[in-house]
Amino acid sequence: MNESDSQLGASLADLKIDRDDREPTGPPRVVLLLLSVLLVAVAAVAFVWLRPDPAPEVTLASAVEVTGGASDVRETVLDASGYVVARLQATVSSRVTGKIVEVLVEEGQAVAKGQVLARLDDSLVIRQVRLAQAQIATARKTLAESEVRLDEAEIELRRTRELVGAEVVTEAQLDTAQAQVNAWAARVERNREEIRVAESQLSLREQELDDTIIRAPFDGVAVTKNAQPGEMISPVSAGGGFTRTGICTLVDMSSLEIEVDVNEAYINRVVPGQRVTATLDAYRDWEIPASVITTVPTADRQKATVRVRIGFDELDPRLLPDMGAKVSFLGEEQETARPAPGRSVLLVPSSAVRQDGGRDIVFVYDGGAVERRAVTVGSRRGERVEVVAGLRNGERVVAEGPEDLEDGSKVREAK
Repeated sequence: MNESDSQLGASLADLKIDRDDREPTGPPRVVLLLLSVLLVAVAAVAFVWLRPDPAPEVTLASAVEVTGGASDVRETVLDASGYVVARLQATVSSRVTGKIVEVLVEEGQAVAKGQVLARLDDSLVIRQVRLAQAQIATARKTLAESEVRLDEAEIELRRTRELVGAEVVTEAQLDTAQAQVNAWAARVERNREEIRVAESQLSLREQELDDTIIRAPFDGVAVTKNAQPGEMISPVSAGGGFTRTGICTLVDMSSLEIEVDVNEAYINRVVPGQRVTATLDAYRDWEIPASVITTVPTADRQKATVRVRIGFDELDPRLLPDMGAKVSFLGEEQETARPAPGRSVLLVPSSAVRQDGGRDIVFVYDGGAVERRAVTVGSRRGERVEVVAGLRNGERVVAEGPEDLEDGSKVREAK
């Protein structure tokens, strides 16, 4: 072996990997991944359990200053709830069965008495009208012919009388001429009667034609639209669900009032003409002056209630049929408690006033927290109560919220 071969062997020996000198490997990647997932889950659970509770939602209402009046000195003697109803309401239908070809009314549209709401298919009725008109024309022509024949028979009768007087013709011929006159006179009368019958037929067909036009029976507003062109309509239910019984429902908004059911044990507190304060569920801060119209003279034996009708002093566009309403029946006016003219009072919802230690309190909202404040309250007015002291106009108070509110509690306004 020469020197070059020795060097080559040494170089190959240097390139040999020594497996005993390898660095030890770490844990498998799968184990590391599982540990990471576990740590994330533990952190999430800790966040859920250790995070602070969210602030409770509350409903807020503003303290409103109003000018006192005569009704301010009346105490509430009875509360009841009911609905706004319309005394004049109708589902407009047709007098005949037919197919709708046109509907000219939409929901919310105001209509006047006699306005056309819809039209039915009148093609067949129009042909019947034309036939009746043709029958009248034919009867009139027949009458004209009969009248000419009658005139001719009367002339012949006069001539025959003259000839009988001259003893040229016999009495038999005179009788024949007279019979001809009587016959044509009867025929003329019959033709006139046929014309009257034909005119009656025409009037009937024209009424049927007019019945294909559906008109508004009174001034009102369409609150529903019940039919579309192409559908069948009938004044009575027929054909199952494929036949409509009305075009739309009209409501006379000037006939709106409130109907409430009063427990029969307290009906003695209600008299006709009694002053009432009404509030709508949709507008709880709006006090509506009203009065009792009458008490319906019958009771509901199942509910032990008596229905009372209440009329508004003045109608408003915000009043809509079937709105929920609460009413407070007011007692007699108290002369000793009459407020000075123009006196202002501060009103808040009755639900905002709470009892704590025998005192009346409210929670005033201020920048995400509430402040407990003692107040002095006065008379109750429907769903609101007068605050004599402790609040300022425009301050917002908690009308609905948790029972465990405390001074400084964090809250958030309900949307």
